[in-house]
Order: sequence, then structure tokens, then C-alpha cells
Amino acid sequence: MKIFLAGSTGRVATEALKLLSAQGKEVIAGARRPAAVEKLPHVTAVKLDLHAPVDKLAELVAGVDAIIFTAGSRGKDLLQTDAYGAVKLMQAAQLAGVKRFVMLSALYSLTPAKWPASLTDYYIAKFFADNYLVNQTDLDYTIVQPGSLVEDQPTGLVAKKEALGAIPIGDVAAVLVAVVDKVQTYGQAIPVIAGDQPIAEIF
Repeated sequence: MKIFLAGSTGRVATEALKLLSAQGKEVIAGARRPAAVEKLPHVTAVKLDLHAPVDKLAELVAGVDAIIFTAGSRGKDLLQTDAYGAVKLMQAAQLAGVKRFVMLSALYSLTPAKWPASLTDYYIAKFFADNYLVNQTDLDYTIVQPGSLVEDQPTGLVAKKEALGAIPIGDVAAVLVAVVDKVQTYGQAIPVIAGDQPIAEIF
């Protein structure tokens, strides 16, 4: 399986790259700074500019089986990266004939009444990107909505639960990798926090 990973220098993406590489999956690792992508077997780093036109992005993803979107601006470019950048990569996927799209989002991304006030702008960006994916594309999507990310050691145990809670970064990465080829997760927004169910059993 050939996968395009958008935002490959981020914390979640770096852990996902390690897992995908260990599984022998071929990964095109898209990043603003390709030189900063971790050097791993089966991983090819490429320049990803989410400000680029859709047709240029389509050239990057042509020939892959799936896209995992983890790119984020850490609040510095919410409109053009987290919101419209995500939308353009969805449009690029459709243009290139790529059907599978896994989106890393956030807990309650589609439920504005539950957004934390301190992160409203970030949640607005995720809300519009996620809604576009659900309602304006025909992609086989899965939206992964993790709770608060923590640096703890991953446990491999989660709960598919829409409740406030934390989750180790490594476990979020493992969920992204687990769902990418699971047809039963198509068309779903899946909340995940730390729990007691093995990732391998519930996805």
C-alpha cells in the first residue's frame, strides 16, 4: 500500500511514519521542510506547500492508495493550512483519483457547543475542513478525533468515546495507521481517548 502523509514533521506524523515504515508500507512524506522528515526505510520525503494550486497538489498525490492528513500550522496559518489547505488536498485527491482520505482532527470538531474557548479559532478551521470532507466530496473518508494529546508512552489501548480525556501521541498515530486500510471505518468520525481496548481489536 502506498500512502501520502501530509504534515510529516509533526509529532503525530513522525510516530505514524515509524509505524508505517515498520509495516513495510511505501510512504510519500509531504512536509514544508522535507529535510526535517525522519529518515526511515520505505519513506520518501517531498516538499508539500498547501498554498500551492490544487493541480500541483494532485501531482504530488497521484498514484497513492490513501492520504493521511496531519498537517497543522500550530495556530499560525489556520485558514490557509488547517482549513483551506486540507480542502485543497481533498480536491487534489479527487482530481488524482485517490479515494481514501484519513483526516486527523480533534475531539468535538463537529460539535461547536463543546469547543474549548481557548481554541475556538483552531476548532473553526477543523470544523470547516471536516464538514467539507463529509459533505462536499465523494472520498472514502475517516475522521479521527483524538482528545488532548500528551507525551506519555503509548499503551496501545484506547476508547472510542466522545468524552473529555487525553491520549498519548503514539496511540493517535497507531489509530491513524490502523484505520487507513479498514473499509469498516469509511464514512465515520471516530472520537478516541485513552482507554482499555486494544487498538488492533477495535479497528
